Amino acid sequence: MKKIISVFLLITNILFSQNSDKTCEILTKINHLIQNEHIRPKPLDDNLSIYVFDNLMDELDPSRNVFFKSEYDEMSKQYRLNIDDLIVKGDCSFLSDITNKYRNGLLRNKAILEKIQTGTIDYNKKDTIRFYKKAFKFYLKKEDLEKVWLKKIRYQILDDIAEKSDNLDSLKLNFKSIELQSRTTILSNEICRINTLLERKDTQQENLYNFFCTYFDPHTAYFSDDSKSSFVASLSKEHFSLGVSLKLNEKNEIIIDELDPNGPAFQTGQIKKGDQIVSISNQKETLEVSCASLESVSSMILSESNKKITLTLKRNSGKNFEVYIEKQIMKDEENSVYSFIIGKESKIGYIKIPSFYADLDQNNRKGCADDVAREVIKLERDNIKGLVIDLINNGGGSMEEAIRLSGMFIDYGPLSVVIDNKQNRTVINDPYRGLIYKGPIVILINSNTASASEFFASNLQDYNRALLLGSSTLGKATMQTIVPLDENTTTDFLKISINKFYRITGKTHQNTGVKPDVILPEFYENIFQKESSFPTAILNDSIDLSLKYKPYVKRNLIDKIAKNSSARLAENSYFKQIREINSKIDEIINAPKTEVPMTMNSIFEQKTIREKIWKEINAFSDTNNPLDIYNSTINQFLLGVYPAEKTINQYKIDNLKTNPYLNEAVNIINEFNTSK
Repeated sequence: MKKIISVFLLITNILFSQNSDKTCEILTKINHLIQNEHIRPKPLDDNLSIYVFDNLMDELDPSRNVFFKSEYDEMSKQYRLNIDDLIVKGDCSFLSDITNKYRNGLLRNKAILEKIQTGTIDYNKKDTIRFYKKAFKFYLKKEDLEKVWLKKIRYQILDDIAEKSDNLDSLKLNFKSIELQSRTTILSNEICRINTLLERKDTQQENLYNFFCTYFDPHTAYFSDDSKSSFVASLSKEHFSLGVSLKLNEKNEIIIDELDPNGPAFQTGQIKKGDQIVSISNQKETLEVSCASLESVSSMILSESNKKITLTLKRNSGKNFEVYIEKQIMKDEENSVYSFIIGKESKIGYIKIPSFYADLDQNNRKGCADDVAREVIKLERDNIKGLVIDLINNGGGSMEEAIRLSGMFIDYGPLSVVIDNKQNRTVINDPYRGLIYKGPIVILINSNTASASEFFASNLQDYNRALLLGSSTLGKATMQTIVPLDENTTTDFLKISINKFYRITGKTHQNTGVKPDVILPEFYENIFQKESSFPTAILNDSIDLSLKYKPYVKRNLIDKIAKNSSARLAENSYFKQIREINSKIDEIINAPKTEVPMTMNSIFEQKTIREKIWKEINAFSDTNNPLDIYNSTINQFLLGVYPAEKTINQYKIDNLKTNPYLNEAVNIINEFNTSK
C-alpha cells in the first residue's frame, strides 16, 4: 500500500511540475513580447507581484468566505512579493499551491452547506449584515465558518422572500411555506455552484496570464485559440450563431426572448419564445444554468468553438426536454448598420453604427465603413438635409474601418498621429479625397462609446465636421494587435497594446474621454466603468504637433449652436429628472454602508427603496412630441423583398420615436440649416 501511495505522489508531483514549467514558459513568452512591443512596458518587480496576487485572491474569493485568514496570511507571506522572482526562476508551482487551497476551501464550504441543508435557521436571532463596495480584508477563522455561511444564507433567503410580493403582511403570514421553498432553492444553487467550480477541468492559468497582462494596461490580454476566435468573431457582423436572443426574467431565469426565423434554433421546430434554458452542453461539458455564472453561460453559447450545442429546456413548468442545434453563419442584426429618415418637410437622415465591425475575410466589402456609405447613398436619394450618426454604446472594433469612415466625411488631411514604444511617430492620413456627404452632422455619444468610435467622433469634432451631443466617452486611445506567443504556436496568443494615438491637435482623449460639444446626462453615468476606473490605465498626455488641416466650418458657428442647444435643454424636464434619479442612485451606492438588521422588516424596506428607483427608471418616459421616423425609399422596397425583417425594423422605429437625444439632434441640424 505504501508503495502504491508513493507512486501516486510521484506521478502527482511530476504532473504539477510539468504544469508549473508550462505556466512559467507562457508567462516568460508573454513578458518577452510585452517588453519588446508594448506601448508602456514595465519591469517585473514587486509591484507586479502585488497586483497579480491581489487580483488572483479577489477573483477566487470575492466574498471572503473560501480562504481562512491563516491560509491567506501564509500565501501572502510566501507569494505576494515574490511572484516576479518565481517566474524569472521558472518556478510557477505557487499557482498549484493556491489552487489546491482554493479547492480545499470549496470542499469545506460544500460540507457546511450540506449541514445547513439538513438543519434549521433561527430567524429570531438578532444579527446584522454589512455590504462593501470594494474588496475587503480576509478575516475568516476556522471556528466562524458555519456562522458566516448561516448569515449569508439567511440574508439570501430573506431577500428572496422579499422579492416575491409587495405585501409585507402577506409574506409574514405565509413565511413558513415560502421560506422552505426559498431555502431549498438557494442552498441547492450554492452547492451546485461549488460543484461546478470543483468539476472545472481548467485551473487558474488563464486568470494568472490575464492578471499579468492587465498589470501593463487594461486592454492587453492572453488569448487561447478559443478566446481569440470568439474575439475576432465579435469584430464581424457575421458569425456562428444559434439564431436566438436571450433575456433574464423576473426570477433570474434565462429564457428565449426571440427566435430568428432564418436561424438553426427556429429550424429545429422544437423551440418557442418563452422557453426556459435549464442547462447547456457543448458535448464536452454541461452547465446547469441555475448555478453557473452568467459569464460562463454566455461563453458557452457564444464561443465560436462550440458549434454543436444541446439545450435542455423547460416550457410552462412542464418536463425538461433536450434540443440539439448546430450553429450556422448568420448576420448579426444587432451588430449591423441601419438607417431611417426623420420628418417629412425637412428630412433628416439617421444612421446607427452599433460597432466598427470588419470584413476580416475580405469578402466583398462587408465592413462597417462600406455599410455606412451604402446607407448614406440611400438617404441622399430622399434628399436629406442633415445626418445624425448614433454611436451610443458603440464599443469600437476595427481601427481600419474607423479610419476609412473618417475619410468619407472629411475632405482631405491628417486624421491622427500614432506613437509606438520607441516614440516613433506615424501620421494617419485621410485615405480618400472628397466627401461622401456634405450636409450638417450631429454625432450621438455616451459613456460606452469607446475606442474606434471615439477615434471617429474626435476626428469629425477636430475638423468642425460634426457637433457631438451626449456625455463624455470611455477614454480609450490605444491600439491593440493580436500576435502568437511564438512562431510555432497555434494555441496561445497575446492581444497587446502597441500604439497610442493622438488627435491632430496634439491632445489625446486617453483616460479622459472625448468631451461632447453639448453635454447631456444619461442614467447611471457616475457608476459606468470608464478607462479612468482601471488602476493600470495609461495616463493622459499631449504632444507638440504642427499638422496642416482645414476645418470644414468655423468653430464659432458650432460653439454658437452648442450654446443655444445647452440653453434650450437647461430646463428640459426629461434631463432634469435623469439628474435627479442619478443623484438618488449615487446616494444609495456612495452612502456609508451601515449594518442592516437581519429581519424581514429591514430587508423588505431595503427592497422597497431599490424597487422605487427602478420603477422610476422603468416608468420614465419622454414628454417630447413623437418623431416621425420611417424607412428610406430603397429600404422600404427591400422590406418588401425580405418581409421577415419587418418586425425588427418596426421595433427599431418605435424605440427611436421618443428618443430625446435624437429630438435635440434634429433641433441642432435645423439650426445649422437656418444659420446657412
